[in-house]
Amino acid sequence: MKLVSAVIKPFKLDDIREALSEIGINGITVSEVKGFGRQKGHTELYRGAEYVVDFLPKVRVDAAVNDELVDRVVEAISTAAQTGKIGDGKIFVMPLEQAIRIRTGETGNDAL
Repeated sequence: MKLVSAVIKPFKLDDIREALSEIGINGITVSEVKGFGRQKGHTELYRGAEYVVDFLPKVRVDAAVNDELVDRVVEAISTAAQTGKIGDGKIFVMPLEQAIRIRTGETGNDAL
């Protein structure tokens, strides 16, 4: 099992959810996060004062998937999230040692 975690632009969330549903991924976790990378921050004007916004709003999408689905999940997220502009985001794939469904006690792939 793997945990696929993607940090994306917020307006791309629905596109990613639809792309993942099409390949059979029905469960994701979504978090609102802030961060920066190459996109850096930007300057904003508020009530006549200029200030720097260092951390930009992003969305983090996590999906626990079977090993054989990892490449399809990464491809679906990459395609759905891409705008071609800086700040499209990143995808991380991490090993997932164990998954447990609390309600039934199922473990491993059965819990996904």
